[in-house]
Amino acid sequence: MQTYYYVLASLRFLLQEEPIQEVLKERTRHYHEQEKQIDFWLVEQPAFLEATEFAQLKAKCPQPAVAIISTNPQFITWLKLRLEYVITGEFQAPSETIPDALRSLATVS
Repeated sequence: MQTYYYVLASLRFLLQEEPIQEVLKERTRHYHEQEKQIDFWLVEQPAFLEATEFAQLKAKCPQPAVAIISTNPQFITWLKLRLEYVITGEFQAPSETIPDALRSLATVS
């Protein structure tokens, strides 16, 4: 099992009010320069919120939600300090309740 760390917020806040695209683009560029493998993903309507252990968390976060999920806890801590109005946490996957850490419930149109 792998531990995943996340920053969770409403889709409106994270994708419309914050310049998150610039942040992730810069982080991606930095990783390429350092020849480091990407260890973060932006997931709209993350499926892990459907797990019973996340019911209270889902109720706290305005929907639709979006998460930045990473295997790097320092990156998530840095995002939390930069973004301020987000929820952070961690989970392990794959598990019985979270078979795919990066699964999205968003429909593609």
